[in-house]
Amino acid sequence: MPTYAWKGHTRTGQTKEGVMVAPNKAQVIANLRRQQIMVTRVTERGKEVALPRLTGGVKQKELAVMTRQLSFMIDAGLPLNQCFEILASQQENKTFQRILYAVRDDIEAGSSLADALRSHPKVFNDLYCNMVAAGEAGGILDTILQRLSTYIEKAVKLKGAIRSAMMYPIAVIAISILVIIILLWKVIPTFAALFAGLGAELPLPTRITIALSTFLGNYILFIVGGLVALAFAFRAYYHTYSGRRKVDGTLLKLPVIGQILRKIAIARFCRTLGTLVSSGVPILDAMEITAKTAGNAVIEDGVILARKNIEEGKTIADPLRETGLFPPMVTHMISVGEQTGELDAMVNKVADFYEDEVDTAISSMLSLMEPLIILFLGVTVGFIVVSMYMPMFTLLGKLQ
Repeated sequence: MPTYAWKGHTRTGQTKEGVMVAPNKAQVIANLRRQQIMVTRVTERGKEVALPRLTGGVKQKELAVMTRQLSFMIDAGLPLNQCFEILASQQENKTFQRILYAVRDDIEAGSSLADALRSHPKVFNDLYCNMVAAGEAGGILDTILQRLSTYIEKAVKLKGAIRSAMMYPIAVIAISILVIIILLWKVIPTFAALFAGLGAELPLPTRITIALSTFLGNYILFIVGGLVALAFAFRAYYHTYSGRRKVDGTLLKLPVIGQILRKIAIARFCRTLGTLVSSGVPILDAMEITAKTAGNAVIEDGVILARKNIEEGKTIADPLRETGLFPPMVTHMISVGEQTGELDAMVNKVADFYEDEVDTAISSMLSLMEPLIILFLGVTVGFIVVSMYMPMFTLLGKLQ
């Protein structure tokens, strides 16, 4: 019989791996399930990976559409393997198509849908897999998938709104900097050579502009290389444990941007928590998953700390209030939801409110940024232009 290398995790989250001799992959999965091990990968020795971990290339919008279609098919009574066969055959994204075929193969081999999806964590995250597992256990998989698709669509909408709003100021600033660089690098040296040939005494603004132009022309490669190295160094620092927390903490303290980032994180937290709770995911698992989706390390740590307190028997609202990261309205609404047994409805209402708040805050920030950008561009370009014309006015005065 063939030998299989396997990898999985226990109910407590501990990672396990090993090898097993079995007639087929389905038997390996069945044997490990009896040992209460959740399989994430099975590989037959000497052959290709049976459960490939395909990554990248799948957009959230594509995932939302697939999830909604899957819920309709399950509601219509189609078998799971047939559902994924249909979904894969009509998928234009080849990477996503291969993943869906792999999920179908795992289901046909005896794996549950949640276990099959866990083999592709870059596409189906913990939130997705845990909700599917809850849907399978409760026999309401079609309903859970509809909630999942709605959640993904709202997350995509929020992210798209933020990206669209920031595109204009970023584009204007980038074009402004490019124009200034071209002026200093290519245009100013022509004027500098002209002034040098005339032997005129240059005013201070003109000397400053020419010095900047000379510095940029001589060291542009070093400047570009330094900026690239700085960007890579910052990225490496941000991916460290302490670096991410220092950067995210600093961002939250910024005057305008900090408030927007906090509202975005709270909206994500509430939307994710409401979706998980309404789907029957245990509150401790829901808090752990929700922490990872907040998008800010400081808030993530606060939610994890609150989860530990909840595990010790406290309510949800009090530990969140003690972190000092959540506004009183949020913790009060969560407290009311706990008391009335409508926690999912309450946090979803908070999510709706903060998503609207994010739109309003971004609009206000853009209204503030537009005159500042125009002022920056006008002052900078105006200074360069005036500094180049000042020697001409001096020369004309002498000629007269």
